[in-house]
Amino acid sequence: MKYEKGEFISSPFQEESLFQIVEQGAVNIYLIRDDGSCYFLSKGTHEYLLGEMDLFYPKSNHIYAEAVESVTCLSFSIEKHKEALLKNHHFLALVCKSLAAKMATITDVETIPTTLNERVISYMKYKCFNQTLKGIEQAAFHLHCSSRQLQRIMNQNEANGLVKKLGKGTYKLL
Repeated sequence: MKYEKGEFISSPFQEESLFQIVEQGAVNIYLIRDDGSCYFLSKGTHEYLLGEMDLFYPKSNHIYAEAVESVTCLSFSIEKHKEALLKNHHFLALVCKSLAAKMATITDVETIPTTLNERVISYMKYKCFNQTLKGIEQAAFHLHCSSRQLQRIMNQNEANGLVKKLGKGTYKLL
């Protein structure tokens, strides 16, 4: 299946539960809380799995997967193939590896740095290629803050000599 940027790859509104493997492109996984706020869970690219929870539990009413760019997925119906999938130990090992990686990502985000500035520095140091943040809005989404908050932090960090502005929305950790 092919998805365009901004299109939902998985959502509570889909009638059929699909197991999908991202072949090309990138997706963001997030949860919409009861109060309407958005909580980032994970980002996936090549070989990222979607739908593995649907093998074991009823579909969540809160989790969405959205295409960050054009995405191509290998997709198949969970209901039609569930029995065969659950009997295949190689497939189940792949699912366990994927779920463990997702849990590790969520745990990392939740357990370390507490202030927004600490999270920004950690994000740039460990998550940004070449320790360079590119795109305030996308980074703000990942850091669970507003673009305005992040821009203030980046301006403060630039004034304090922690980052260097390379261009619009692009900062290098020093």
